[in-house]
Amino acid sequence: MKFSEYSKGQVLKFGSYKIEEAEILEFATRYDPQWFHTDVDKAKASPYGSLIASGWNTCGIAMRLVTDELLHDSGSIGSPGLAYLKWPNPVRAGDVLSVVVTVLDTKQSRSRPNLGIVQWQWQLFNDKGVEVLDLEATSFFERS
Repeated sequence: MKFSEYSKGQVLKFGSYKIEEAEILEFATRYDPQWFHTDVDKAKASPYGSLIASGWNTCGIAMRLVTDELLHDSGSIGSPGLAYLKWPNPVRAGDVLSVVVTVLDTKQSRSRPNLGIVQWQWQLFNDKGVEVLDLEATSFFERS
């Protein structure tokens, strides 16, 4: 979607991504090798009761879904960062994840007239309707 297609209050729901145990293990082994992400047996005996995905793996899935649906060929030119990032519940093998994006605000940059700014909330939910990711981001878009 181009910058001009976003409006304050807009809600977009999309995506379906099934995460498998092998992905959880591969990502965690490479980037976040904490035992509750990498040791199946130990994780079963933990307060989580099973292996859980790294929060960073969860962020990557959200980014993939948003890029595929909204950012590809959109004029997106990056982000200066996040206002907040939360992982309210763990992601587990077999979860099917989807995204709800809420546009909080849009505006034209005062210093760069060809730059549009979108502030938005991304929430990721599993197939049971449980929220597993909540973040607020600012994104920059080229304006046509």
